[in-house]
Amino acid sequence: MVELSISSAPTKAARIIAIANQKGGVGKTTTTINLATAMAATKKRVLILDLDPQGNASTGLGIDRSARDVNSYHVLIGEAELAEAVLPTQIPGLSIVPSGIDLSGAEIELVSMTQREQRLANALKSHLSAYDYVLIDCPPSLNLLTVNALVAAHSVMVPLQCEFFALEGISHLVNTIDRVRQALNPALELQGIVLTMFDKRNNLSEMVAADVREFFGDKVYKTVIPRNVRISEAPSHGKPVLIYDVKCTGSEAYIHLASEVLKRERKMRAAG
Repeated sequence: MVELSISSAPTKAARIIAIANQKGGVGKTTTTINLATAMAATKKRVLILDLDPQGNASTGLGIDRSARDVNSYHVLIGEAELAEAVLPTQIPGLSIVPSGIDLSGAEIELVSMTQREQRLANALKSHLSAYDYVLIDCPPSLNLLTVNALVAAHSVMVPLQCEFFALEGISHLVNTIDRVRQALNPALELQGIVLTMFDKRNNLSEMVAADVREFFGDKVYKTVIPRNVRISEAPSHGKPVLIYDVKCTGSEAYIHLASEVLKRERKMRAAG
């Protein structure tokens, strides 16, 4: 297991970070599982909440589908307590609430429920002392599942692929974050934007990175996640890339990202 140099005493209540982008294929789930793994390596108690019906975070951590009988769907609709859905992973200190196929129909059921936007926040409320960080892997859409994640979260991390339409897509998400902040969760903050699938051989990647940094300033992490074949291979083995190949450039990038995130979280906590 890789060890990072950053460590601190356990917190009284978890910080909740939603990993969100309504665009698919931007490295959202990959960022969730590898950031969580790197955090766990610093002796943090980390919980991933897989809120994507595709269940890729669960698969990427080697959780067999037969073990997902109680999952995030049952937590959302109130059929199970959060603790009943938590499963251990192969990573010490890292647990997961898996996704299940039932989650794909959850939005329809949520529409008629009371406090439909607060279901996840209410489910998490009494369990936050068990963890230092909860990372929510959101679906690739701005639906009620994502809104539930944003209402429950303290902050939002946005993985952003280095491609032509990147800024156009993120504007919709930022507007949604603003609306949630105004109506449902005034404490919600943009934790940061992480540039993913960066190819230094491609001028477009450099141009997109420059545009994003100009627009969002220091909200963009210094660390960029490169295109790396080992990152792509790792999920098929049910492992984070930090476990699959800790020495590859992708692993090194996520270790650096975790350091940045933890430093930023300490500042946000102190400011709060």
